[in-house]
Order: sequence, then structure tokens, then C-alpha cells
Amino acid sequence: MPAAPQAALQVIDAQYGGILADSASVLVVCRQWTLAADGTLTPGGTTVDVRLSRAEPRWTVTALHPADPGPAAATLPTAAAQVLAEQRIQLPPAAVADLRSGTVHDSVLQAMLALSRDYTFQVSVVRSGHPLNVFGTTRPSDHPQGRAFDTWQIDGHPVVDPATPPELVDGFMRAVAAAGSYNVGGPRQLSGGRTANQFFSDPTHQDHVHTGFLT
Repeated sequence: MPAAPQAALQVIDAQYGGILADSASVLVVCRQWTLAADGTLTPGGTTVDVRLSRAEPRWTVTALHPADPGPAAATLPTAAAQVLAEQRIQLPPAAVADLRSGTVHDSVLQAMLALSRDYTFQVSVVRSGHPLNVFGTTRPSDHPQGRAFDTWQIDGHPVVDPATPPELVDGFMRAVAAAGSYNVGGPRQLSGGRTANQFFSDPTHQDHVHTGFLT
């Protein structure tokens, strides 16, 4: 994030990028406002993949990987413009930059638009700021390919909040599956699906809904 004489930072969300017995990735989603010497206030922000290792008496930060969305595309894809204009889809700064870069697949954008007809939701991560590989494996993640997004809040309810109605999150997961996702992860293992493994749940996905696409 840019340096400035004065700055303010808001942490929008912190979610697991992966959690194992001795290591973890926590994705810290931020907004930042910088105040220049001439009084100009500039909004911005990023998502940081914070790596941690288990130690005593507490976990230790071992690395920081800020998002790198890349430059904005010369021409914004139509679906990306529609998502950015849709008030029921709330995107953090790094995700906005991902869409503006033109590197997010149309399948992701169309699914977001379909979901916005029934839900208001906050996205945490799209492409940048996520681990390159599924955490703890050598398998490439769909996120850096622009083929996935994570949702941390649905209709004003954080996925991780025990008070959030389970049927709200489960319904959202089934809706993203109906919108074309082949890989839907969340806090509970759902039955059904077009394939045996369309739905999954694990310790990493207790605080968000993952939505992945093949193309």
C-alpha cells in the first residue's frame, strides 16, 4: 500500500487461506485511506496473505504476501462492469482491481450476477491475495487463475458467526452450485450435487464460502 504522511486502515475481514496443524494462511482484507501533504484524500486497499507457523507461546508470522492485481485492462469486460455497478455485490479493493484487470473469468462474473438476484453478499477474495496453490498442497488454486471467489458475508450475516442461520449459508452454497460452480466449499458438508464432490467442507472453509469454476 502507498506511503503517505497520514493513513488510516480498516480490516474488512480476515479469513483462512488454509489451516494445518503447524502452519496457516490468513487472508487479511483491507481498505486504506491516505492523506497527502496537500490535503488530498485517496482511498485504496489490498489483501495480504499472512503466513503463520505454530510456536510457543503463540503462532508467529513468517511471511506477508500482498495482492498484486496487475494493471487495469484497456477495455473493461461487460460482465465485469455489471458486477462493479451492482450494489448487492460488495467487493473489497483488491477484488475490484482484479475485475478491472480483465483477468477474472466470465463464469465467475455471471455467477455473481445470478446470485445478486436473490442475495446481497460481500466477497473477500477473487484472484489476487490468495495462495497460488491450495494450502498445504502442490495443486494450483482456482483463485489465481481468475476462476474462483470467496464470500464472507451473506445478507448481512458473516458466514463464521454461530448466530447466522445455517439454512442461509447452505442455500447460498446450493445457489452457487446451480450457477455453475463445480467446487463449492463451506462450513457444512452438503449432500447432493451434480457430481459426488461438488460440495465439500473442511477446517479452512468454516469462515467463508468458496466458489470455483473449471473455465
